[in-house]
Amino acid sequence: MPSFPKPKFSYTVNLSKEIKALRNYRDTQAGMKIPAAKSTTLRVATWNIANLGEQDREDVHLKIIAEVVSWFDIIAVQETKENAEHFKKIVGFAGSKYKFIFSDAAGNNERMAFIYDSNKVKVLEEVAEYAIPPSDYGDIKITGVASSFNGFDRSPFLVSFVAGNFQFTLMTVHLYYGDDTDPKSLGRRCLEVYAVARWADLRSKSKYTYNGITDVFALGDFNLPKRDKDDIIYKALVKRGLQLPDHTSLIFSNISNDQQYDQIAFLPGTKTRILSDGIFPFDNAAFADIWNTKTKAEFRGYIKYYISDHRPMWLELDIS
Repeated sequence: MPSFPKPKFSYTVNLSKEIKALRNYRDTQAGMKIPAAKSTTLRVATWNIANLGEQDREDVHLKIIAEVVSWFDIIAVQETKENAEHFKKIVGFAGSKYKFIFSDAAGNNERMAFIYDSNKVKVLEEVAEYAIPPSDYGDIKITGVASSFNGFDRSPFLVSFVAGNFQFTLMTVHLYYGDDTDPKSLGRRCLEVYAVARWADLRSKSKYTYNGITDVFALGDFNLPKRDKDDIIYKALVKRGLQLPDHTSLIFSNISNDQQYDQIAFLPGTKTRILSDGIFPFDNAAFADIWNTKTKAEFRGYIKYYISDHRPMWLELDIS
């Protein structure tokens, strides 16, 4: 997406105050608790960090982002730009145990990335951008969508990992958005979503699946307007068996509180591993001084520019 406008007012961030506020909100607010690290569990997250590397964030903002990143064992990050300076700083600020792996830049000059706790999570041999051969394009079709699939705008990035004895594959996505009012744009987005769902289904059934891994996740920014059985994007996502967590907190994944763009999807066999899940609304805790002294639009503008317009989403998995 285009960069958000830089806020016109200046503000001196008190880093310790902001981190304390975030941790307090995480630990005391009902439904906001993010589990502590355990040897028998894995905390998987996804976060679209808006225009990372393009907007003029300061180190103090990157340290706030890194604080949230450090609450998880592995996190998929979308909207990392080709200029990875800020991304690499976040990984460094999160702590020496955190490593990363990412793809080359594609549509909108974006990389797909994973940050992971290297003491707990190891990268396996399978690392790839997901490409569908043109000969298979005709298999990517949905009833009611007249347009044809012609590849991804931003190629999904998949990596296989192991944590303890649990082997799994994550595919991070940032799917096409376009225009909600344009049937052609919606059709293109729908086909990209279906292509991801098709991958998960075929992957789980293939006898040649790498290391026999059947625990596969598609996570990231699907540009899903809402989890509704009548929504065309939602129907494409679940058509081949992918499921979504309950998200009992009913929090939207964007800070405007009106969209459910971000999701972590999995196949039925994985559901028994899920212990808890949620979305963390950092904007309800951070920068209270700005909230108290500026307009709502100014507050959101600051959050969008220096942190993100998306909230992190997570799952806790049993890997015992």
